[in-house]
Amino acid sequence: MTETARENSRTEPQPTPAYAVWLRVMALVYDPFVWLGELIGMRRRRRELVADARGRVVEIGAGTGLNLPHYPDGVDELVLTEPEPAMRRKLARRLERVGRTARICDASALHLPFTDASVDTVVSTLVLCTVPDPEAALREIARVLRPGGQLLFIEHIRSGSRLLAAYQDVMLRPWRGFAGGCVCNRPTLQLMHACGFTVRADAAVWHGMPAVVHPLAIGRATI
Repeated sequence: MTETARENSRTEPQPTPAYAVWLRVMALVYDPFVWLGELIGMRRRRRELVADARGRVVEIGAGTGLNLPHYPDGVDELVLTEPEPAMRRKLARRLERVGRTARICDASALHLPFTDASVDTVVSTLVLCTVPDPEAALREIARVLRPGGQLLFIEHIRSGSRLLAAYQDVMLRPWRGFAGGCVCNRPTLQLMHACGFTVRADAAVWHGMPAVVHPLAIGRATI
């Protein structure tokens, strides 16, 4: 482990017992909750995004494994990080069903257990909205990426519409409590730029989901 990785290995705050129970419930209901959104667009977006994954690939916050069926066979290695035990169990079951080779790692995006400049592609789909310190997560991603490496992402973001952004602000606390810590109004693209990434992103709408998470940014970021 590098010195940087050791410095980043601080223990994260643990959820309260009640919230830990809710996170287990979220693992059970997540796939049904996003089913319509997956059916009418998100599944296609996932497939198109990860088709560009190459080399050693690390997916942060892999959740229940909805990206798994779409990874190209030609990647050198696939590592799936997921810090929530209930999500990891569902991820392991999906990995077995899909029948592809990958390693599941109990790790947060804030503390990636990889040496500096050792990863070609990091994949983040609907993750940077939830990590408690997105800047720290982006710095970790930058640390582990090799020169010429890439961050492929689909993230819901703060709306460019003043009306919808105001609604996101109003709904922030109830949505965050319901959705496992998700921050519906996070300006993720601006944070990427502030952390030194060059970003190419397209705007889209997450149809089939509540309006607070409709605005999407889909693209590629490099250091």
